Amino acid sequence: MLRIGLVCPYSLSVPGGVQGQVLGLARELRAMGHEARVLGPCDGPPPTEFVTPLGNSLPTTANGSIAPLAPDPSAALRTMRALRDEDFHVLHLHEPLAPGPTMTALTLDSTPMIGTFHAAGDSTSYRMLNPVVRWLADHLDQRVVVSKDALDLAQRYLGGEYDVLFNGVELDRFRGVEPWSRTGPTVFFCGRHEERKGLGVLLAALDHLPPDLRCWVASDGPETSRLQQLHAGDGRIEWLGRIGDDEKIARLRAADVFCAPSLHGESFGVVLLEAMAAGTAVVASSLDGYRNVATDGVDARLVTPGDTAVLGGALAEVLGDAALRHRLVAAGERRAQQFSMGALAEAYLDRYERLASGEPARRRAAFAARWRRRLRR
Repeated sequence: MLRIGLVCPYSLSVPGGVQGQVLGLARELRAMGHEARVLGPCDGPPPTEFVTPLGNSLPTTANGSIAPLAPDPSAALRTMRALRDEDFHVLHLHEPLAPGPTMTALTLDSTPMIGTFHAAGDSTSYRMLNPVVRWLADHLDQRVVVSKDALDLAQRYLGGEYDVLFNGVELDRFRGVEPWSRTGPTVFFCGRHEERKGLGVLLAALDHLPPDLRCWVASDGPETSRLQQLHAGDGRIEWLGRIGDDEKIARLRAADVFCAPSLHGESFGVVLLEAMAAGTAVVASSLDGYRNVATDGVDARLVTPGDTAVLGGALAEVLGDAALRHRLVAAGERRAQQFSMGALAEAYLDRYERLASGEPARRRAAFAARWRRRLRR
């Protein structure tokens, strides 16, 4: 049995793609008999019993978004204490160069480390602090990216070699869940209310859709108030606020279409896979990250980002054509099977075992040697 520490830089109390991957991977590893714990900020009680909270997060601007990070000294001290007390065999750092717990572990701990890079597109911090982030990335014993788009970003600024391991979906969590009660055709959006997620495009596209439609809008963000005021007269929209995973899955299973109208910055389409696993048709933007998992006309409808008329037409087409919708759902369920979290856990476990096989004294000596080499540069 391995003791595995999965470190997340983002608040585990806030829904997010990285947080979902970290918690899902930990659940799979624990089901396989390993002692996996998640370390990360928590704004409130930990979401599950295997989470070690490291304090509250601070909203931090990062590449056009607001990230719930914990870069403060108190979180660093809690991280150091938790790592000392847990004595993990291996550490798995998600977004290892994000300010906060992952960077603290990367610089101050001698446990063998694997780092997973999720981000795609561009990074101001990677560009402005390039010598520093390259130096930090060199502390990792192994590097992983979640997509070819994430690989492009990492190699552009950090160099090094990477394995590509796609994100996973906990398929069993989407089976047997009672669908949420609903009336009439329903479109579901679940994502942060910020420009890059494209919620404003979806709401504008409702002008092309029938009056009996229901549009469920989950989560919140900096654009919530503006969009609520702009569309205050549209009774088809139901603003849900933040919802838990159980409700999200139930609503996915009930909706006719899950819509992901993002404009940019998506490295991998895990939200699309979740909808596919729930048996819901997908209409999404034709972004590189989404094309990692979806093919237009096969298991989803992919449309030009930011075009309200085209998005509205695609939604109307899928909602109005039951045969098309059923074909997309069936193909989507087959596609989701190819990205099971169980298979991802097996792939990571193989890497954990190789990293943890060295003797502790040899690991510490190698760690100290790395620091000596860097100090001489």
